[in-house]
Amino acid sequence: MAQPHETTSRKPPGLRLFRGAKALRNYQTLVLVLTFLAYTCFHMTRKITSIVKSELDPQTRVGSAWGRLHARNTLNVGWYPFNTSDGSALLGEIDVAFLAVYSLGMFFAGHLGDRMDLRIVLTIGMIGTAIFTALFGAGYWLNIHSFYYFLVFQMISGLFQSSGWPSVVAVVGNWFGKSKRGLIMGIWNAHTSIGNISGSLLAAALLKYGWGWSFAIPSFIMALVGLVVFFFLPVSPEVMEIEIDDGEINSDKDTAKEPLLEPGQEVKHQAIGFLEAWRIPGVAPFALCLFFSKLVAYTFLYWLPFYISHTPIGNEYLSDAMAGSLSTIFDVGGVLGGVLAGHISDRLNARAITAASFMYCAIPALFLYRTYGSMSMTWNICLMFITGMFVNGPYALITTAVSADLGTHSSLNGNSRALATVTAIIDGTGSVGAAIGPLLTGYISTESWSAVFTMLMAAALLAGLLLTHLVCAELKGKLSSSVSKCVATCSDEV
Repeated sequence: MAQPHETTSRKPPGLRLFRGAKALRNYQTLVLVLTFLAYTCFHMTRKITSIVKSELDPQTRVGSAWGRLHARNTLNVGWYPFNTSDGSALLGEIDVAFLAVYSLGMFFAGHLGDRMDLRIVLTIGMIGTAIFTALFGAGYWLNIHSFYYFLVFQMISGLFQSSGWPSVVAVVGNWFGKSKRGLIMGIWNAHTSIGNISGSLLAAALLKYGWGWSFAIPSFIMALVGLVVFFFLPVSPEVMEIEIDDGEINSDKDTAKEPLLEPGQEVKHQAIGFLEAWRIPGVAPFALCLFFSKLVAYTFLYWLPFYISHTPIGNEYLSDAMAGSLSTIFDVGGVLGGVLAGHISDRLNARAITAASFMYCAIPALFLYRTYGSMSMTWNICLMFITGMFVNGPYALITTAVSADLGTHSSLNGNSRALATVTAIIDGTGSVGAAIGPLLTGYISTESWSAVFTMLMAAALLAGLLLTHLVCAELKGKLSSSVSKCVATCSDEV
């Protein structure tokens, strides 16, 4: 019988084979480290434009009349065409174009990832992203002032970026079973926040040398990590000739849990089609839930520093640098939220219940942050941390453990070649929301930030409601399991 990826995947050229009792753990550790670094780089380069915006268009620093006067009185005159009256709109169009191409490319990247060597797909995505991100920054040294130059290169960068997430989730899913997948992936998913934080700090530190360096140095780092991935990333246990005990990776001891494969079921390795993946139970509800979840999360990603600089905290306005640094608290809360959501869903064996509960808790958190976040710095930090925890918790859970679970769902009849496709469908749908949220915020915020938060609370509510059917199914399953255990216990006593 053919092995998974046997015809498409090869051993990484720089990696020697591990042998002995610790071989599996060594490979799993290597996979976690390399995929963590890889996707940290993807988010690091993705964050650059939000930091450089204030350098390209000084008026984006503060939207008030005082801010525009301050911008005119500084030595920084921006970069044409972004320092014109419609500069903010042009930068917004670049963001939306990037996310639109990214979400569209996600569907094709997942389809490709289930048919090609994931190591090659991931490497190409990283090197391509590094090249075109650097070319965007090269406009600084080449003295380029064409809007379409920056738009096209950012769109191409988004296309290469789309290969990253389906690839890393599929690789991690190949190496880790379902029983501890939520906790492991919750910790592992900290790369999103680490990438945002490192991208913010590195790009901001390099601005004083010229905004081009803020693109060039992170791109160089990403290219180096891409080469490391090419030479050392093991795609799957089969490729590395590792024999894995079913109890260690592919099955769960808890009988209430759905096994990845039924006993004696034949394993298939033919990649599934796009529409077939949509029909997997749970894919559509979780994909639509992620649409609204990422709408909320990415609105914070792109607009939180801007919102903080526009909102007096303790009757004082913060500088751009301080606002950017303060906004990282949201990502710190997101790290904890991802770990908690993964751990709770593992303990309860209830992904939908956990995700929906977090989304419902995000609603009062958003309300409290908007209402009381401006009272003092302490209140702002605490409420921002809590909001980040509840907003990013389900986002992290759905894009990692849930995607991996559904990519190995029992309805696939043992087909092991669906991970990247399912991951791409779920995150691709979510990325459409990620593009719409910041776009709507750009228009709504000119009228009222309270209206923006109302939109975000409505999105969080819809995200939770979309999982209602799955939540009911999980509750019914747990009730049935509890009744069966009670009956069995009573029978034993008799």
